[in-house]
Amino acid sequence: MSTANFDLTRFAQNSLPSEETLQGKRFAVVYAEWNQEITFGLAEGARRGFTEHGVSEDLLDFYVVPGTFELTFAASRLMKTGKYSGIVVIGCVIRGETPHFDYICQGVANGISALNAEGACPVVFSVLTTENMAQAEDRCWGKLGNKGYEGALCALKMLETFGNIK
Repeated sequence: MSTANFDLTRFAQNSLPSEETLQGKRFAVVYAEWNQEITFGLAEGARRGFTEHGVSEDLLDFYVVPGTFELTFAASRLMKTGKYSGIVVIGCVIRGETPHFDYICQGVANGISALNAEGACPVVFSVLTTENMAQAEDRCWGKLGNKGYEGALCALKMLETFGNIK
Protein backbone atom coordinates (compact mmCIF):
# COMPACT_ATOMS: atom_id res chain seq x y z
CA MET A 1 0.00 0.00 0.00
CA SER A 2 1.50 3.31 -0.97
CA THR A 3 1.68 6.34 1.29
CA ALA A 4 -0.45 8.20 -1.23
CA ASN A 5 -3.37 6.09 -0.02
CA PHE A 6 -2.60 5.50 3.65
CA ASP A 7 -0.82 7.01 6.62
CA LEU A 8 -0.69 6.36 10.36
CA THR A 9 -2.44 9.59 11.28
CA ARG A 10 -5.69 7.96 10.17
CA PHE A 11 -5.48 5.24 12.82
CA ALA A 12 -8.02 5.28 15.61
CA GLN A 13 -6.82 7.33 18.56
CA ASN A 14 -7.98 4.61 20.97
CA SER A 15 -5.05 2.44 19.87
CA LEU A 16 -2.63 4.97 21.40
CA PRO A 17 -1.42 4.62 24.99
CA SER A 18 -3.25 6.42 27.77
CA GLU A 19 -1.63 9.27 29.70
CA GLU A 20 -1.23 6.84 32.57
CA THR A 21 0.66 4.37 30.37
CA LEU A 22 2.93 7.16 29.11
CA GLN A 23 3.96 8.30 32.60
CA GLY A 24 7.76 8.20 32.75
CA LYS A 25 8.16 6.64 29.31
CA ARG A 26 11.14 8.10 27.45
CA PHE A 27 11.60 8.13 23.68
CA ALA A 28 14.57 8.92 21.47
CA VAL A 29 14.61 10.46 18.02
CA VAL A 30 17.81 10.09 16.00
CA TYR A 31 18.09 12.03 12.77
CA ALA A 32 20.71 12.50 10.08
CA GLU A 33 22.25 15.83 9.12
CA TRP A 34 22.48 14.73 5.51
CA ASN A 35 19.57 16.26 3.59
CA GLN A 36 18.85 18.37 6.66
CA GLU A 37 16.28 20.48 4.85
CA ILE A 38 14.14 17.33 5.06
CA THR A 39 15.41 15.49 8.14
CA PHE A 40 15.15 18.47 10.49
CA GLY A 41 11.50 18.89 9.44
CA LEU A 42 10.87 15.19 10.01
CA ALA A 43 12.45 15.41 13.48
CA GLU A 44 10.17 18.34 14.30
CA GLY A 45 7.26 16.23 13.06
CA ALA A 46 8.29 13.46 15.47
CA ARG A 47 8.42 15.98 18.32
CA ARG A 48 4.91 17.15 17.49
CA GLY A 49 3.62 13.61 17.13
CA PHE A 50 4.86 12.65 20.57
CA THR A 51 3.82 15.80 22.40
CA GLU A 52 0.38 16.05 20.77
CA HIS A 53 -0.32 12.52 21.96
CA GLY A 54 0.72 12.88 25.59
CA VAL A 55 4.49 12.51 25.83
CA SER A 56 6.08 15.22 27.92
CA GLU A 57 8.78 17.14 26.04
CA ASP A 58 11.26 16.48 28.86
CA LEU A 59 10.95 12.75 28.12
CA LEU A 60 12.09 13.18 24.50
CA ASP A 61 15.77 12.94 23.64
CA PHE A 62 17.05 14.06 20.23
CA TYR A 63 20.34 12.97 18.70
CA VAL A 64 21.94 14.03 15.43
CA VAL A 65 24.26 11.82 13.37
CA PRO A 66 26.16 12.78 10.19
CA GLY A 67 24.27 10.58 7.74
CA THR A 68 21.58 7.95 7.36
CA PHE A 69 24.03 5.05 7.52
CA GLU A 70 25.00 6.06 11.07
CA LEU A 71 21.43 5.71 12.34
CA THR A 72 21.86 2.00 13.06
CA PHE A 73 24.92 2.56 15.26
CA ALA A 74 23.18 5.34 17.18
CA ALA A 75 19.97 3.34 17.67
CA SER A 76 21.97 0.33 18.84
CA ARG A 77 23.82 2.37 21.44
CA LEU A 78 20.61 4.01 22.65
CA MET A 79 18.77 0.69 22.83
CA LYS A 80 21.52 -0.76 25.01
CA THR A 81 21.00 1.96 27.63
CA GLY A 82 17.60 0.48 28.48
CA LYS A 83 16.21 4.02 28.95
CA TYR A 84 13.85 4.12 25.99
CA SER A 85 10.38 2.76 25.29
CA GLY A 86 10.93 3.44 21.60
CA ILE A 87 13.40 4.98 19.18
CA VAL A 88 12.53 6.73 15.93
CA VAL A 89 15.28 6.92 13.31
CA ILE A 90 14.99 9.60 10.64
CA GLY A 91 16.95 9.95 7.43
CA CYS A 92 16.52 10.93 3.82
CA VAL A 93 18.30 9.19 0.96
CA ILE A 94 17.68 10.52 -2.54
CA ARG A 95 18.68 8.46 -5.55
CA GLY A 96 21.70 9.80 -7.40
CA GLU A 97 23.82 8.71 -10.33
CA THR A 98 25.70 5.90 -8.54
CA PRO A 99 24.66 2.72 -6.69
CA HIS A 100 25.51 4.41 -3.36
CA PHE A 101 21.75 4.93 -2.81
CA ASP A 102 21.14 1.17 -2.93
CA TYR A 103 23.95 0.36 -0.49
CA ILE A 104 22.87 2.97 2.05
CA CYS A 105 19.18 2.06 1.88
CA GLN A 106 19.79 -1.69 2.12
CA GLY A 107 22.35 -1.33 4.90
CA VAL A 108 20.13 0.85 7.06
CA ALA A 109 17.03 -1.27 6.45
CA ASN A 110 18.93 -4.44 7.40
CA GLY A 111 20.49 -2.77 10.44
CA ILE A 112 17.23 -1.48 11.83
CA SER A 113 15.54 -4.83 11.14
CA ALA A 114 18.27 -6.59 13.12
CA LEU A 115 17.82 -4.19 16.04
CA ASN A 116 14.08 -4.81 16.06
CA ALA A 117 14.69 -8.56 16.13
CA GLU A 118 16.67 -8.04 19.37
CA GLY A 119 13.44 -6.79 20.89
CA ALA A 120 14.76 -4.45 23.61
CA CYS A 121 12.50 -1.66 22.30
CA PRO A 122 10.97 -0.85 18.92
CA VAL A 123 13.13 1.09 16.48
CA VAL A 124 10.83 2.85 14.03
CA PHE A 125 12.11 3.29 10.48
CA SER A 126 11.26 6.83 9.39
CA VAL A 127 13.86 6.91 6.63
CA LEU A 128 12.76 8.37 3.33
CA THR A 129 14.15 6.63 0.25
CA THR A 130 13.06 8.74 -2.67
CA GLU A 131 13.82 9.23 -6.31
CA ASN A 132 14.06 13.03 -6.02
CA MET A 133 13.77 15.98 -3.66
CA ALA A 134 10.15 16.66 -4.61
CA GLN A 135 9.14 13.22 -3.30
CA ALA A 136 11.00 13.90 -0.05
CA GLU A 137 9.31 17.29 0.33
CA ASP A 138 5.90 15.67 -0.17
CA ARG A 139 6.66 13.49 2.88
CA CYS A 140 7.87 16.37 5.05
CA TRP A 141 4.84 18.62 5.67
CA GLY A 142 3.79 18.21 2.05
CA LYS A 143 0.79 16.56 0.47
CA LEU A 144 1.74 13.20 2.00
CA GLY A 145 2.03 14.46 5.56
CA ASN A 146 5.11 14.16 7.74
CA LYS A 147 6.72 10.75 8.09
CA GLY A 148 8.50 11.82 11.31
CA TYR A 149 5.12 12.55 12.87
CA GLU A 150 3.92 9.13 11.72
CA GLY A 151 7.07 7.55 13.19
CA ALA A 152 6.18 8.97 16.60
CA LEU A 153 2.66 7.53 16.32
CA CYS A 154 4.10 4.18 15.33
CA ALA A 155 6.37 4.16 18.41
CA LEU A 156 3.38 5.00 20.61
CA LYS A 157 1.28 2.26 19.04
CA MET A 158 4.07 -0.26 19.58
CA LEU A 159 4.21 0.73 23.26
CA GLU A 160 0.45 0.28 23.56
CA THR A 161 0.58 -3.13 21.88
CA PHE A 162 3.76 -4.57 23.40
CA GLY A 163 4.56 -2.37 26.40
CA ASN A 164 3.56 -4.91 29.02
CA ILE A 165 5.41 -7.85 27.50
CA LYS A 166 8.67 -8.60 29.31
